[in-house]
Amino acid sequence: MSRIHAATAGALALALALPPACAEEAEAAAPAAAAAAPTLDPVNVTATRRAASVFDTPAAVSVRTLPDAAPGLNLSEWLGGIPGLLARDRQNYAQDTQVSIRGFGTRASFGIRGLRVIIDGIPATQPDGQSQLSHANLASAERVEVLRGPFSALYGNSSGGVIQVFSGDGRAPGEANVAASGSDAGDWRVSAGLRTRWRGAGVVAGLSRLRVEGFRPHSAAERTSFNARLHWPAGGGEGVALVFNAFDAPEAQDPLGLDRAQFAADPGQVAPQALDFDTRKSVRQVQLGGTWSRGVGSAELQAMAYAGQRDVLQFLAIPVFVQGNPLQSGGVVDLGSDYGGGELRLAGESAPAGRPLQWTVGLGWEGLVQQRRGFENFAGDRLGVRGTLRRDERNAVASFDQFAQADWRLAERWSLQAGLRHSRLRFTSSDRYVTDGNPDDSGAVDFERWTPVLALQWRLQPGLNLHASFGSGFETPTLVELAYRPDGGSGLNLDLRPARSRSLELGMKWRPRPGLGADLALFRADTRDELVVATNAGGRASFTNAARTRRQGLELALNAALGEAMSLQLGFTRLDARMRQDYLACAGAPCLVPTQWVASGTRLAGVPASQGRLRWEGWRGGMRGFAEVRGLSAVGVNDVGSERAPGYALLDLGLTWAATPRVEAFVRLDNALDRRHVGSVITNDGNGRFYEPGAPRTLWLGLALQRRE
Repeated sequence: MSRIHAATAGALALALALPPACAEEAEAAAPAAAAAAPTLDPVNVTATRRAASVFDTPAAVSVRTLPDAAPGLNLSEWLGGIPGLLARDRQNYAQDTQVSIRGFGTRASFGIRGLRVIIDGIPATQPDGQSQLSHANLASAERVEVLRGPFSALYGNSSGGVIQVFSGDGRAPGEANVAASGSDAGDWRVSAGLRTRWRGAGVVAGLSRLRVEGFRPHSAAERTSFNARLHWPAGGGEGVALVFNAFDAPEAQDPLGLDRAQFAADPGQVAPQALDFDTRKSVRQVQLGGTWSRGVGSAELQAMAYAGQRDVLQFLAIPVFVQGNPLQSGGVVDLGSDYGGGELRLAGESAPAGRPLQWTVGLGWEGLVQQRRGFENFAGDRLGVRGTLRRDERNAVASFDQFAQADWRLAERWSLQAGLRHSRLRFTSSDRYVTDGNPDDSGAVDFERWTPVLALQWRLQPGLNLHASFGSGFETPTLVELAYRPDGGSGLNLDLRPARSRSLELGMKWRPRPGLGADLALFRADTRDELVVATNAGGRASFTNAARTRRQGLELALNAALGEAMSLQLGFTRLDARMRQDYLACAGAPCLVPTQWVASGTRLAGVPASQGRLRWEGWRGGMRGFAEVRGLSAVGVNDVGSERAPGYALLDLGLTWAATPRVEAFVRLDNALDRRHVGSVITNDGNGRFYEPGAPRTLWLGLALQRRE
């Protein structure tokens, strides 16, 4: 351990072990302690499409606000410790954060699959099921809601779980802030935020810029993000809100994953192919959306609409000789996406049989048009440059959904929630690159599904709620997964079917006294036609439907105030995710015909059997400190289960000091014991580079200045 790290660790440990203040100090610190103490249900959540506290929501739902001593680089900082959710920082800004919920979403080697992401009421999930978190602006974010389990099906396709980010409202008196943080690895972030009222409108805005060098070579990246929300509550049940978002990430370097031998030899190295081809990715996105609501008699009419554009240019490490195949689409991806959609809802209340009932009916539509072009990643002897055109197609997805939901208070202690959604999606592809060796790949396919949900809640005692819920969901293949056929023929893989799931959840929420609460959920999700890799060759992966899988386990969340100046938080997940029927898979790459049997009972790749976080927080006067241990069990890296990434347990420490009401500083030490670990895995990587190393011990310093009107 270096001297600076040893000194920092000692200072943090000493600060966290400070003895209790004397009686006079304790009395003076009591107001600050009360303000800093965690609250269990700070806001009403809207995860199940109705406003209710976490306690009164018959589903597994968690809320997170700005964490202490957070550098502010990724949304994964907000998601730590949520049971059932795994957010893995890849230390690679050319790829998005890996997120899965109860084992849904682990298939994605880039971006997010199988989950719905919504930012300020605007979908960040495309209608085909692909999502990204990169444009979530943390400088303006106020809270994050995470919904797990059956009620996720209320959101339609690819709803294995739902993550919603909210900027909140502008308010008076207003406040403005600037913040900066930096690490001993050379990474830094600066941001500015505003929350106020102006000429009758609420204003929330955030601007941030980060620059990272990374602990591995060829990992540098920079990002600029801006988000603004304006809202006008006009009274009489009417309100209008506008949301504008812009994101720019030019040429984020991609160090690629490592194979097992490379990781064992030196986790800090870079794959040679990354340097040869200068693997990198550029992303630009702009988006505008709005919501409107108005009272209509005793009901309320709500509308939402949005439109955006996202451009991606990515240079991959596909060998030159592989691109000699006339069906190969090249090593440079140029993807332009125009997307938009809307939703119209009518919500009201009635009282059948003299008992209150809240109801909602509505419809939604989404559209995506992608111009996908592929180029060779070489020109003559030069590698890592845009070369000859090898692919040119127009892909489109359109969805149209109708839904209804009701919440009926059956009796004083009993309530029933039910919902039904019908989804229809159409995928089309128009091939504009047709040659003698590359025939027309145009085609179309439709998917349709009804998804019901049902929940029963019983308030056994004033501080104890029990619930049972059931839901049926589905996940369509994305445009990427439909693109190629396992037999090597041209055209879309029209034989692919959506994965269909049935989920059951039993939950308990216990609030015996202020400052103490626990949530427990037992769950099971059975899926048919799970999507898996069928062939993998020449830089192209095709997919097929496996038979059946099962994900089952338990989630536990505990929040406890320990006196007036300490608290303890625990989040734990036990998850058993396995195949339930044999099928053939690829044993490696290149693979043109699957030959390896995956036996029933094999664990799903990318899903740990257990994970957890234990966090202690304490505060004294203007100082707040934390110590947390986060751990993860071993994770399989491919469908056949031939390799696993080892599990780990890491210690993080942090201390925040409010020098004045307007000045706050923090120091943070991540991975304080400097443990070598695999931070994330690239499941089923065709080159065997499954392992993305986690960061070594990292020291962060931060400063925030705030001004109130």
